[in-house]
Amino acid sequence: MRTCIGVLVGVLLLGATAGVRAQEQKPMSLDQLLEKVRQGWRTESELNKKREEFFRAEHAKQLKMLKEAKAELERQKKLSEKLELTFDKNEAEIARLEQTLQTRMGTMGELFGVIRQMAGDAMGQLKSSLVAAQYPGREKLIKPLVVSKGLPTIEQLHTLWYLLQQEMVESGKVVRFTAPVITPTGEEKQMKVVRVGVFNAVADGKYLGWDIKADNPKLKVMPRQPASRYLDGVKDLENATEGYVRFAVDPSEGQILSLLVDTPTFKERISYGGVIGYIIIVLGLLAMLGAIIRFVYLAVVSVLVKKQRLSKKASPRNPLGRILLIHEQNPALEISALESKLDEAILRESTKLNRFLWAIKIVSVVAPLLGLLGTVTGMIRVFQDIMLMGTGDPKIMAGGISEALVTTMLGLMTAVPLVLLHSLLISMSRRVVEVLELQSAGIVARRREEACEDASQAG
Repeated sequence: MRTCIGVLVGVLLLGATAGVRAQEQKPMSLDQLLEKVRQGWRTESELNKKREEFFRAEHAKQLKMLKEAKAELERQKKLSEKLELTFDKNEAEIARLEQTLQTRMGTMGELFGVIRQMAGDAMGQLKSSLVAAQYPGREKLIKPLVVSKGLPTIEQLHTLWYLLQQEMVESGKVVRFTAPVITPTGEEKQMKVVRVGVFNAVADGKYLGWDIKADNPKLKVMPRQPASRYLDGVKDLENATEGYVRFAVDPSEGQILSLLVDTPTFKERISYGGVIGYIIIVLGLLAMLGAIIRFVYLAVVSVLVKKQRLSKKASPRNPLGRILLIHEQNPALEISALESKLDEAILRESTKLNRFLWAIKIVSVVAPLLGLLGTVTGMIRVFQDIMLMGTGDPKIMAGGISEALVTTMLGLMTAVPLVLLHSLLISMSRRVVEVLELQSAGIVARRREEACEDASQAG
C-alpha cells in the first residue's frame, strides 16, 4: 500500500512540473491511478513469467545438448580405442609381411638395389650428356625407377636398358640437328648444330658449351674460343658431307677445352708484367731496331769495302776508299805525317762503325736487371696479399707471382738476343777496321819502300 502511495505522489509531482502541458491534461482520480498501477503490475508479472518459462526451456535444451555431447565423446573414445587396436594390428601385419618379403626375395633385393643405384647414376649421366641437347628430358623417363620403393617393373627395366643403349650408340655418331643455342649476348637462337659423339658440339664455326649446372641445360656459344688452328677444323667439319675430317676432339667432354680456352694468350701474359714489363719491351724494341739498322749498315759497308779492295779506283762512298783517297791526295807528304793522317782517318771511320753499339750493350745489361726488379716487386705484392687475405685461395697470389715471372722472362728474352747481336755487330765492325788498318799499314810500307829506293838511287 505504501508503495502505491509513493508511486502516486511521484506521479503528482511529475504532473506539477509539466507546466502548461500538465494543466491542459485532465487530472485522474485516485481510483483511476490505482487501477493503472495494478495494470502495470500485472503486465510486469506476465513478462517475468514468460522470461522464467523461456529460461526453463533453454535450460532443458542445454541439458539435452550436454547429454548428447557426452554420448558422442564416449562413442569417439570407443572408436579411438578400436582404431588404435586396428593400427597396432596392421603395423604388426606389415612388419610380418615385410619380413616375409625379404625372406622370399633373398638376393633379389640386392639386385634391385643395384638397379636403382645404376638408374640414379644413369639419370645424372643422361642429364649431363651432350646427347641431351638432341634428345632432351630422357632422365625423366627413369626417375620413377629411382624414387620408387617397390619392385621395378619390366617396362621400367626395358626403358633403362634402352636409354643406356641409346647413349652408347649416340656416343659414336657425328650428327647434325637443329637446337636452341644461347649466344654470347644472351639471346636464344635456333642453329644447325654438329655433335661429335658425347665430346663436342659446334655451330657457326665455333665450339659450343653445355651448361650442365642449369636446371634446364642448353647449348651456348663459348664466349672465348680456342686458337684459330682449332677453329679451322670446326669449319671443315661443318662443311664435310662424308669421309674423314681433321677436327680437335676433347675426350674429357669439355673439361680440357675449357682449360685450353682459359689459357692466357701471349698478349695477356705480357700484360701480367705491369709497368716494368712494358718498359723492358719498349727498351728491347728500340735496341732491336737500332741493332737491325746497324747490322744493315755494317753489312753494306763490308760489301763496299770488299769491292773497293778489288777496284783500283778509290771511291769516297766507303771507308777504305776514303783512306785510299788520303794517300792519293797527299803524294808528297812525309811518311810520319801520312801515317798520322791515316791513323786519324781510321779512328774517324771506327767511330762511325761503332756508333750506337754502346746503347745496345747497355740495354742488354739493363733488361735482366729490370726483370729482377719486377721479380722483387711481384714477390712484395705476393707477401702483401698473403698478409691481407691469407693463403686460403692461391688465385690471390697469382697476380704477384705472374708479375715476378713475366718480368724475368721479358728481361731474359730482351737480353739474350741483344747480347748476340751486339757481339755480331762488334765482330763485323772489327773486321772492317782491321781491313782499314791493314790497308793503311800497306800504304805506309809502300811509301817507305819507295823512299828507300829513291834514297838508294840518289846515293
